[in-house]
Amino acid sequence: MTLRLATRKSPLALVQARYVQGRLTEIGLASELVLVDTKGDRDADVDLASIAGQGVFTVEIQRALLNGEADVAVHSAKDLPSTTPDGLVLVSVPERLDPADVLVGRSLAGLGPGATVATGSPRRRALLLERRPDLQVVALRGNMATRFAAAGKSGVDAIVAAKAALDRLGEEGLVSERLDPTWFVPQVGQGALALEARVDDDMTREALKAINDESALSEVLAERAFLSELGAGCSIPAGANAESHGERLSIRGVMIAPEGTTSVRAELTSHDPLQLGRDLACLLRDEMGGGALLGWDA
Repeated sequence: MTLRLATRKSPLALVQARYVQGRLTEIGLASELVLVDTKGDRDADVDLASIAGQGVFTVEIQRALLNGEADVAVHSAKDLPSTTPDGLVLVSVPERLDPADVLVGRSLAGLGPGATVATGSPRRRALLLERRPDLQVVALRGNMATRFAAAGKSGVDAIVAAKAALDRLGEEGLVSERLDPTWFVPQVGQGALALEARVDDDMTREALKAINDESALSEVLAERAFLSELGAGCSIPAGANAESHGERLSIRGVMIAPEGTTSVRAELTSHDPLQLGRDLACLLRDEMGGGALLGWDA
């Protein structure tokens, strides 16, 4: 049995897919990579904020599974839309890395008044401006190497990135500051890999369960339930981060105005990841008076 793993071609995606290959080798399963071009990689100059939630890094990979061209889809969990296509199922989340965001170039305290920070994420932009409204926050696209190189060049003092991305690429030394996730709440799924298979492919599903981390899967399911409950009508920055504590989960979340001027935060605990994520989304939405103050499209 040789499993075909569909993945993006970016350096980080390949590192992640090879990690999955290594885990499969440990349990005696052979695998090979199926490299897929995605819309998000082809349209590298398009502002991510304008295509958020559209699955631009995942749709072609999922299509490869549905068409029988691959057996497993290897995703960064944060790239997945809130709903899974018919015929596929999220089977496995291997051990999760640190979900926190980091600054590369300078620490937050080390950024002078009016300093420039680059990020392509509306959530990161809003959270930065909430704490430091004096900052100039500019857009950033490209692969991870391009982003890392942007710090200290062309007037950019620092960039924001996922700590897990630096860890996977062996670039931990570039971190200037780890941003505390209790206030700089991470993106849903950040730090985790998500492995999908076809619903009717029992053999592959069983194989992937052998490399699943139950705690990490519960965390990702809770965070994705949060995202799903917010729905496509939510045009405001939001984040959620779940943590497993034995049989119980805690989850903290944030909804914040694009310029960081208004925000709500909450934390809940439960044993049911799906209900937990939904409850958090409803609570934050209610605290914002239905979201009207943040531009919620009801």
